[in-house]
Amino acid sequence: MMNTSSSHVNHHSFILTGIPGMPDKNPWMAFPLGFLYTMTLLGNGTILAIMKVDQSLHEPMYYFLSILALTDVGLSMSTLPSMLSIFWFNAPEVPFDACITQMFFIHSFGGVESGVLVSMAFDRFVTIRDPLHYASILTHGITGKIGIAVIIRAVCMVFPVPFQIKRLPFCHSNVLSHSYCLHQDAMRLACASTRVNSLYGLIVVIFTLGFDALIILFSYVLILKTVLDITSRAERLKALNTCFSHICAVLIFYVPLIGVTMIHRFGKHLSPVVHTFMANTYLLLPPLLNPVVYGGGSSRCSRGERTGSRVVESNVIWRIRSILSNYNAVKLYTSGKIESGQGL
Repeated sequence: MMNTSSSHVNHHSFILTGIPGMPDKNPWMAFPLGFLYTMTLLGNGTILAIMKVDQSLHEPMYYFLSILALTDVGLSMSTLPSMLSIFWFNAPEVPFDACITQMFFIHSFGGVESGVLVSMAFDRFVTIRDPLHYASILTHGITGKIGIAVIIRAVCMVFPVPFQIKRLPFCHSNVLSHSYCLHQDAMRLACASTRVNSLYGLIVVIFTLGFDALIILFSYVLILKTVLDITSRAERLKALNTCFSHICAVLIFYVPLIGVTMIHRFGKHLSPVVHTFMANTYLLLPPLLNPVVYGGGSSRCSRGERTGSRVVESNVIWRIRSILSNYNAVKLYTSGKIESGQGL
C-alpha cells in the first residue's frame, strides 16, 4: 500500500530532470545554456531598443515585432529559474506552487507568440493585398487592440490549467521528465483520472495553435494569389521578400512544436534524451533565432556627417530598414497599379 505521508510530501514539490539518466553531466550544460540565454536576451533587447529609438519603425508591423520580442524575453525568463537551478546549482527540487506558476507563464507566452504570428500574417496580407487602405485598416489603435486581444486570449485559455493541476492528488513519483514544468508532464504523475485535464488541453491546442496555424496558412494562400497577379517579376520578388522573415519565424515556432507532438505520440520507444532535446528545442530555439531572422547579429560602422564622427549601427537596423524599403516599394508599385486601373 502507498505510504500516505510520502504522498503528502510529493504533493508539495516536484523533481526536475536535467539530462535524463546522466545527472552527473548536468554541469557540462551550464555554460552553453548561460551563453544561449545571454544571446537570447541580448538579441531581443537590441530589437526593442531599436524600435524605441528609430521613429521610422513606429508602424504596425514593427509594433507586432516588438510584442514578439517581449514575448520571447518572457518565455526565456519563465524557463530560466529552473534551468539555473538544475544546471548551475544542482538543485532540481521545485516547490509545487512555483511549478504551477512556471507552467502558467510558459503556456501563456507560447499562446501569445502564436497569436502574434497570426497578427503579423494579417499585417503582411493587408500590406500586399490592399496597400492603399493599409494605414486606415491597421491604425495604431487597432494594432494596440489586436495586441491586447492576443494577450487576453492566451491568459484566459491557460488560466484554468493551474487549478486543474492543483486539484489532482500526486501519490506516484514526483520526478518530472523536463527541466521545467509543463501541464502534460505534471498531469501524468497524478494518481487520479486526468480526463478533464487531457480534454481541456486538447481543446486549448486546437483553438489556439491549430486554429492559428490554419489562419496563417490561409493568409499566405491569399498573399500568394495576390503576388502572382503582379506582372513584374522583380516586384513579385520584392513582395515575397517582405514576408520572408515572418515565414521563417512561423517555421521556427511550428516545426519544433510539430516535432515534439510527433515524438510524444509515436516516439515512446525513443531515448528520454531525444524527448528532452526536442522539448528544449521547442522552448529555447524560437526566442534565440527570432532576433537573428529579423535582424542579424553583426554590426557595421558608418561615417556620420556631423564633424566626421563615427556612428556604430547594428545590422538589425539595416535588416529592418531593408524590409521597410521593400514594403514601401510594394505599396508604391501596387498603389500605382490600382490608380492606373489595373486592380490586383
